[in-house]
Amino acid sequence: MRDSGDAGANRASSDRHAGTSSSVVSTAIVRDDYGEPVSFDVVARRIVSLNPTTTETLFAMHHQAQLVGRSRWDVWPDSARLIPNLGDALRPNVEAVIAARPDLVILYGSADNRPAAERFKAAGIRVVAFKIDRVATFDRVTRILGRLVGDTAAGNIVADSVQRTLHRVATATASLPHPTVVWPFAYRPAMVVGGGSFMTELLDVAGAHNIYGDMREPSPVVTLEDVVRRNPTYVIRSVDNTQLVTQPTKIDPAWSAIDAVRQGRVLIAPAELVARPSVRMGEGALALARLLHPGTTFQ
Repeated sequence: MRDSGDAGANRASSDRHAGTSSSVVSTAIVRDDYGEPVSFDVVARRIVSLNPTTTETLFAMHHQAQLVGRSRWDVWPDSARLIPNLGDALRPNVEAVIAARPDLVILYGSADNRPAAERFKAAGIRVVAFKIDRVATFDRVTRILGRLVGDTAAGNIVADSVQRTLHRVATATASLPHPTVVWPFAYRPAMVVGGGSFMTELLDVAGAHNIYGDMREPSPVVTLEDVVRRNPTYVIRSVDNTQLVTQPTKIDPAWSAIDAVRQGRVLIAPAELVARPSVRMGEGALALARLLHPGTTFQ
């Protein structure tokens, strides 16, 4: 199964013009994650995207030619590295961004970035900020990006194709046993994926149950004793292709108290597919499903 974002991107170019002219544009006020209204009056031609998810999405929509700057974290696809690196995504270098002469800056919607947003506005630059942390948020923002670049069809195609892949994986795993898992980000103290994270949504789609899915926070800090008490079937680690695969006990020997660790039930998920809610979420859900349900064939 190909990742839905890639499939959507391949179709976006051919379907773009026909779809845009016939799309019905809503007259409702759209707001970003700072609560500010988003204007679609002028098509964005020079975009600085300081948000890895929106950068990836613009590539998937075939609108990377409008990118004139990115953050140092925006490195997928590989060709994103050809876009000028303007530094950090949080508390960005305002002068460097302004020097790129953008007509739109896309920020990560955190409190840290509000001062930069105000400075960009004072310089006459349009700003939108998005804190994409759920599947539904990704879907909404992708459709907004389509409108911002004057290509509603491309935004809809990419968003719809990701949703279709997630639905296919969820359907394939619905009747399978759902093992329990814990997914730590850190070990001292133990910080884990919580119910407020899209990663819990990916686990649900992949046919698993996050033992901390009942916590609202995206990354709650828990005690090792509580992990032992909840006794997950698997521990998941997400690593990228530059990291050595290290078992939790090599990081903190205390994790050997967990049955799943002691018995070798540690699954390694590819971070490049599961680390952010973006166009590769379908591929990420599929990778998790294959890890969690070995021997099952997924189409």
